[in-house]
Amino acid sequence: MTVAQSLDQLSYGPYLQRHDGEPLRPDGNYTEVHVDGGEYEGGEATSAKFIESAFTGVTLVDVGLERARFSEVWLSRNRWVGVRIVGGEWLDVSMLDSSLAGVQAYGSRLRRVNFQRCKIDTLNLRGATVADVAFEDCELNELDCAGATLTNVSFPGTAIRNARLSGATCKKVDLRGARELDVADGAGSLRGAVVDGRQLIELAPALAAALGIIVK
Repeated sequence: MTVAQSLDQLSYGPYLQRHDGEPLRPDGNYTEVHVDGGEYEGGEATSAKFIESAFTGVTLVDVGLERARFSEVWLSRNRWVGVRIVGGEWLDVSMLDSSLAGVQAYGSRLRRVNFQRCKIDTLNLRGATVADVAFEDCELNELDCAGATLTNVSFPGTAIRNARLSGATCKKVDLRGARELDVADGAGSLRGAVVDGRQLIELAPALAAALGIIVK
């Protein structure tokens, strides 16, 4: 999937209107809106809709975006800390060169989402449905996908550290391009994933533990 690297590459870029800087509000309709810069701390934007919009250079701290819908949204150079997108829906979303920490996204639905060059610490995707998603050249620390359904997910150039996969379902998950692969829990749930020979050797202790194999 080709990902726009600048606003002028977006088909809806010419129609974007600058956000007025007011706090994001519950049930808000943000269509063709460009949120550029600024810091939003606290507050709720539950069930808000972001359609053909863009976020650039925005900091969100402890903002509630539960059940919010992101459709054709482009995000670049953002910083999200403690943001809650629980039960949300992301469709055709790109996030570039951003930093995320402590994001709660359990029970969410992500489809055709691309993360590029992002640093992501402690992402909770428990019970989420994740399909056609790519993490490209990212730092992915403390990924929790317990009970999630992962379909056609790839990690080219990404370092995956301390991932938790207990009870996850993997379908066409391609891990071969990951430059690091560390599974802390639930290695047995990698059934259906594709790894290369080097990764298989690295995963051997976790797979043995998951299968109850004692190595002496």
